[in-house]
Formats: sequence, structure tokens, C-alpha cells
Amino acid sequence: MNDIIRLKNMVFYGFHGVEAHEKEWGGRFEVDLELFCDLHDAIETDKLQDTVNYESIYKLIHNLVTSRKYYLIEALAGEMCKSIKEKYPKVLKVTARVRKPNVPIKGVLDTVEVEITR
Repeated sequence: MNDIIRLKNMVFYGFHGVEAHEKEWGGRFEVDLELFCDLHDAIETDKLQDTVNYESIYKLIHNLVTSRKYYLIEALAGEMCKSIKEKYPKVLKVTARVRKPNVPIKGVLDTVEVEITR
């Protein structure tokens, strides 16, 4: 199975982190998803019900990032995978990448990224 739907660089404002100011002020979070599916039926029928509706996936991820506060982006990425697998049986495997560009680290780096596959 080599069929993949990718949603790349979705950007949301969320309130995740260990530090109190992260939960109070919030910050930018970037998300990539890879949805591994069998898209044979969608290719043959050209019908939305035979694929994974990526608009509804986007809304699910938006809700997860913006409506709850996580200490760790690891937990957030894991919840994304779990929720997608539960709600979209056509998704056989999912990889979620969550990036946090403005990490409060005493040092210089562009971003921290976590990748979870389920």
C-alpha cells in the first residue's frame, strides 16, 4: 500500500507547553500529516465517500490544537494519530509531525519537531 494523503504545514495557534507563560500566551504550532490509505476505490469512482475527506481531517486537527492544552507536543501528536485512526477507518496508518517554532530554550534553534506514527 503506497497511497498517501499529505496535509503539509497546517498552522494553528495553541496553548501547549510546560512553562506557565506558554499556557497563558500561547504560540504557533505547525502540523504535517501523512495518511496511509488504500485509494483504489477513490481512483476508480472519483467520489468523496471513497477517500478520506481532508477538510474534515483539517477541522479535527484544528480542534485538537486549539481547544485543549497539552504539556508536551508528543502528547498532542499522539492524540492526533489516535483520533484519526478512531474516526477514519480508511486510514490504515498515520504519521503526525508537530513543530513548535518558538521553544523557550536557552540556545539558538529554528524549531522542535516531534513525529509519531501509529
